[in-house]
Order: sequence, then C-alpha cells, then structure tokens
Amino acid sequence: MIKSKSISEYVFNVFNLILMGILTLLCLYPIWYALCLSISEKAAANAGLVTFYPIGFSLQSYREIMRDISFFNSFWISIQRTVLGTAITLFVLILMAYPLAKSKKDFKPRGAIMWVIIFCMLFNGGTIPWYITVKNYRLIDSIWGLVLSGSLPVFNLILMVNFFRSIPSDLEEAAVIDGAGPWKILFMVVVPCSIPVIATIVLFTSVYHWNEFFQGLVLTTSESRYPLQTYIRQLVVNIQASMSTLSREQLEEYLKLSNKSLNAAKVFIAMIPMLVVYPFIQRYFISGIMLGAVKE
Repeated sequence: MIKSKSISEYVFNVFNLILMGILTLLCLYPIWYALCLSISEKAAANAGLVTFYPIGFSLQSYREIMRDISFFNSFWISIQRTVLGTAITLFVLILMAYPLAKSKKDFKPRGAIMWVIIFCMLFNGGTIPWYITVKNYRLIDSIWGLVLSGSLPVFNLILMVNFFRSIPSDLEEAAVIDGAGPWKILFMVVVPCSIPVIATIVLFTSVYHWNEFFQGLVLTTSESRYPLQTYIRQLVVNIQASMSTLSREQLEEYLKLSNKSLNAAKVFIAMIPMLVVYPFIQRYFISGIMLGAVKE
C-alpha cells in the first residue's frame, strides 16, 4: 500500500533539498572561483572583479605553468610523498591494529599499549621535540622525513582496530582449522574483509599527505625539494628582478600575467588529483567510518 505524503513531510523534503543544494554550492564555489580567476585577464583579476564567472579570457597563467620546472618538480615530490606515505601508513596500521583488535586474553599488553597511544595523541611533545627527533634520524631534506614523520595517525588506528573487532571470529577459527598461521589469516582473511575501512584510511591519508604544507616548510631547506602545497604557499611572481634578461616577447607575456591568476591556476591544478581519486573511494567511505567508529 502506497502511503501519500503529508504536507509537513513534503515541506521537510523540499527544505532538505534546498539546504543540500546550498551546501553543495558552497563546497563547489571555491573550485569554480579558482578556475574562473585562473582564466581571467590580469586587470580584472588584480581589481578583484572576478566572482561567479571569468572576466575576459586568458590562458597566460597555464602557459606560464607549462614553463615552470619548479612547479612540476614539486608536483612530482608530492606524488611520491602521497603514494609512499599512504602505502607505509596503511601497512603500519594493519600490522598494529590486528593484535590490538584481539582480546586481553589473546594479547595481554593490549590495554597498556592503547593507553600509551591515546595519551600520545592527546598530549604530544610539540613541534620542537618532533623536529629534533627527525633531525637526529637524518631525515631533513629527504622524502622519508615527510613520509615517516606522520606514519601512525592514531584516529585512523582506532578506526581500523574497531573494524577488525567487528569481523566475525568464526572466520579466523575456520582459517586456523585449515592450518593458516597469523600472517596468512591477517592478509588472506582479515584484510580482504576490511576493504571499506582500508579505502577510508587511504582517502584520509592521501588527502593529508597531498594537502599538508607545514612539514615541507620545516623539514626542507631547499626550495627545489618543496612538496606542492609548500611550493604554492611560497609563490611570488617577481617580474622586476628578471626584466633586464627578458626578450621583448617574453616581457610582453610577463606584463599580461597576474599573480592572482597564476596562483589560482596552480591551486586549481593541485586540486585535480584528489578530485579524480575521490569518486573511486567515496562508495566505501560511509561504511568504513560507521563500522570503524563504533565498538562492537
């Protein structure tokens, strides 16, 4: 039997649609604004006239990016950092979460280790001890400093521990009867059953490594080793310093270039990798969060 909706339910649904539409526009507008600003003419960009649509049309910013070797170098460093950081973090979390998901009977130090982890999450040592530690390990000016210094996010560890605890113990017992050891159980039974939480953590970790700029600023002394977000933060177009060495054609191109348009173009390009990856992971996102956030 089909029940007709009351007026209050209809009004509520319309209100929800309008609210979701407004929130969607608010989320999409910064991306649209960056695109509009990046293809607008210099005068309009500098005057702050660009709002909802580009004023004029100029691809000078993108042509300049194509000649900017430093931008692509930092882009490549960020790709390495994101791939290595996500892979290492995921491997560390899986190895650490599996024993912590066991009961105290199966893994006696579980409670003490979890208390230490939570304490370190709430009361960390601060930036200076962190920097000294990384420096003592000789990881300054190295991709490994950017990758290893944040390879154990406690929030993600808690998600994975709780998800592992939600997996039926009957599966592991059946694997033990078949003669499987702990390593085989972990990688042949537990990990394949944990795709939602793994996909969620991959999304969290990859976005973190791609967008993080402070570590690149602190742990890198050479601009040629900056990851992408650190490089974008340091952007400046210094026309006057190089005018004496420019040809007439190059000078005309530089005079058409706006700092705001160039920076917007680089920010827009920096968004693209995460915008491409997210649709393939988002279907696991909600289930991974819900199942990993609540203890069984």
